[in-house]
Amino acid sequence: MQLQPYGTVLLSSWLSGKGYSPELQKRYRSSKWLESIGTGAMKRTGDKVDIEGALYAMQNQVGMSLHIGAGSALALQGRSHYLEMGKKEIILFGQEGEKLPKWFMTYPWDSVLNYYSSAFLPPDLGLIEHETRNFKVKISGPARAILECLYLAPKEMALMECYELMEGINNLRPSSVQELLESCSSVKVKRLFLFMAKKVAHSWYKHINLSKIDLGKGKRSILPGGIYVPEFEITVPKELIDYGTTL
Repeated sequence: MQLQPYGTVLLSSWLSGKGYSPELQKRYRSSKWLESIGTGAMKRTGDKVDIEGALYAMQNQVGMSLHIGAGSALALQGRSHYLEMGKKEIILFGQEGEKLPKWFMTYPWDSVLNYYSSAFLPPDLGLIEHETRNFKVKISGPARAILECLYLAPKEMALMECYELMEGINNLRPSSVQELLESCSSVKVKRLFLFMAKKVAHSWYKHINLSKIDLGKGKRSILPGGIYVPEFEITVPKELIDYGTTL
């Protein structure tokens, strides 16, 4: 019990691995030391847990790659200027094949959860530690978060929103961006990322070695009726091409 910080979820499977049998866990619940928050998950009685406390358990007790990503990760780092109305949305990413337990998705958190599983990036690359109260959780660093935003675009996230977020990440290390782009399996994401970074004219862009990045072959239409960009062989909305230009 002392191994896990207050404010975090305690998974039954993890407790069993530490020698606390299901019978002993049941006795703890009967004694009001622990209380269930769903099948396979508990918290200390009287303790308040939030989504970060649940995320801590999934990352540290069962080793899932689950993390806060895309625009939600940028917001935690103060890099998003979009104001959310009503209940906050949390975007979560995990590796393809990872399934979240029912309690995680149905517990009445303060936020609405949107979970995406994908293998377009390696599970641990580009993550950073985010401190929340008395513990830390892994979230996407700025470069990975933008790549995740572009993975969701244009269906789940507007391209213009992605571009405006890209404008705010001007202090990236070229080597970390290079590694992410070389490891990324989505041609669409890589082409959009490079197109936007060049358009913004970030200083780190000129240090990216494009010859080492597999950009695939053939044209890609991101949205129908857009303007073709020959350098990256993508068709993007006219408003994105025109954005930032003066008459």
